[in-house]
Parts: sequence; structure tokens; C-alpha cells
Amino acid sequence: MRLPRVLPLYVGRVFLASTLSVLAGLLAIVALLDVIELTRRAAGRTEVPFSRLAEITALKLPFLAIEILPFAVLIGGLIAFWRLTRSSELIVARAAGISAWQFLALPVLAALALGIVAITTVSPVAAVLFARADRLDATLLRGGAGPLGLTGGGLWLKQRDSGLVAQGSAILYGARVQASGERLVLERVSVFRLGPDDRPVGRIEAERAVLEPGFWRLENAAVLANDRFSAPVPALLLPSDLTLERLQEGLAPPDTLSFWDLPRFARLLEEAGFPAQRHRLRFHMLLALPVLAATMALVAAGFAMRPARRGGAAFLAAAGVGAGFSLFTFTKVVGEFGVGGALPIGLAAWTPTVVGLMLALSLLLHQEDG
Repeated sequence: MRLPRVLPLYVGRVFLASTLSVLAGLLAIVALLDVIELTRRAAGRTEVPFSRLAEITALKLPFLAIEILPFAVLIGGLIAFWRLTRSSELIVARAAGISAWQFLALPVLAALALGIVAITTVSPVAAVLFARADRLDATLLRGGAGPLGLTGGGLWLKQRDSGLVAQGSAILYGARVQASGERLVLERVSVFRLGPDDRPVGRIEAERAVLEPGFWRLENAAVLANDRFSAPVPALLLPSDLTLERLQEGLAPPDTLSFWDLPRFARLLEEAGFPAQRHRLRFHMLLALPVLAATMALVAAGFAMRPARRGGAAFLAAAGVGAGFSLFTFTKVVGEFGVGGALPIGLAAWTPTVVGLMLALSLLLHQEDG
């Protein structure tokens, strides 16, 4: 029989077109709100043109597309299934003996495919562009601190001179990093001093550098002068306005890393002594995204396929949207438990998706077979 083969293709095409249209509309709304917020933050900064604010928002769009994909699937699915039910196409198909599981297969696979494309293809591009947007935001609106880098267990950082007459900057490199509580220690440290014009003016080699309030304490430090290092001194103070909290915030946040880079960077953070819970949570949440998108398609079907003659279609659609936002809130709350250590990271990331999938399947089973 040809009908069961044609119908899933038709339903899948309607679902995909509706989802992509909703995704584009939601992106436009979110982008508008982001531009308004950036404009508010830039009020009084005449040196920041509107074009730079629009550039920041444009660079964020791939990242925002990944974030709102489950909602686009939910709302797009509600619209698609409601229209197919209202036009009696799905009602006639079910009356002809075609199971809902048959014509829902392609919409679910389409949602799953969108999620896979998002994490494998869009995520690397989104991470690069979001990192650039974050740097622009820091430079133009936040007056951000110097850039940080963590490579091979070592830490690179740049800071502006603090409390000095001749303002310049310094680049510090520690071959090994130890961070515990409020204490940060760099081992085998090199300090490259730069003048106001960013030209090298000096170099310091130290066995250790300990970050304390207002300065770095360089231990067994030798200063390069006249192409020769001076005799090491027990302690040398380098003024600094950095804190451990600012350093942790400056290290690549999870949103600026792609799906493929997150596991490696999380291991690197842990080897350096920094917490990596947020990076591991971000990885598992991206890993769960395709399943979450498929779950949202099933939730949309469960709430939108009720025959119009029974009434309450608008209420069911609103209930479907409410269920999606409740699942989103549940995801954030459980995620914070994971970051805080109350739950394992994998359990915190996957529990909302699995619970949502079970509830969606229960609703559909009730409608189809109950």
C-alpha cells in the first residue's frame, strides 16, 4: 500500500518546514532583544557605533540557534500537527488504520537529525563566532581583563600594570598550575614585561608565582638585565589586580568551545587544578540535544493531535508550550545541582531529557492505544 509511505514523507516535510520557519522567527526575536540589551549597555559610550553592536549579535546567532532548537521543534511541531489535525488529514489517516507511530517516525527522525547537525557541524562554527563576540563585548562594553590561555597544563595570561607610574602590561606563563580554594600557584614562571607601546622592556624568571591580594609574589626570581640574569632573590612583588575568580571566569567558558573540544579542555582544566563541572555539563547537554529535540517532537504530537471536534485545542497547545518551558526550567535546575556536585554530571544532564521522553511516550500511548 502506497499511502503509508507517502503520508510519513508528507507529514515529515510539513513538520520540517514549520520547525525551520519557527526557528528563523525565534532567532529574529532573540536577536532583536539582544541588540536592544546591547544598546542599553552601550548608552553613554559614544565611541561604540551601532554597527559593532549588531556585529556582536550576528556573531551570536549560530550559538543562539543551538540553544533555542528544542523550542523551535516544540512550537513548529505544535503548529504542524495542529494544522494537519484541523484539516482532518491525520484524522482520516488514523481512521484508515494507519498508526500514529508510522507517520510520526519521520518528524522524530527529522528532529533527531537537526540535533545531530547542530552539535556536530554548527557547534564548532558557533563556538568560534561566540568567542569572538565575547571578546568584542569585553573590549567594547566591559573593559575586559587581558586574555587568558590554558595549553598543555600551563597557563598564559596578560595583565595591565597596577599601581605603577609607567603604565604597561605583563605576560605571565606558568608551566604548571595549582589552584585550590582561593590560592593560585604557578610553577616555572616566565614574566615578559611590556611598555605602554607593547614593546618588551624586561623579563623575569621565577621558580614559583603565588597570586595574593594586589600582587604576584615571585619566589626565587631572577631579572634579565644587560642580556644577563641577575642573581635570584627570595621574593619579588609584581602588582596585579587579578583574582582567582576573575581568572576562572576568563578561562575559556563552555559556550566558547565546540562539542568536539569540550572533553579535552575539561581534562586540561582538571589537570591544572581548576573545576571543570560546567564544561562537562555543557558536553553532556549537547550530547543529549538530539534526543531532547526528538522528545520535543513527540511532546508536540501528543498535545496537538487531539481532534478539533473535541474542543480545547488552544488550551492543549498552550499546555504543550508550558510543558516545554517546564522541561527547560527543570533542565537548568538539575544542571545547577550537577555543577554544585550534588548530582553526577551525566545524571544531571540526561535526567530531564529521559523524563521528558517517558512522559511524551506515555501521552502518545494513552492517545493511541488507551
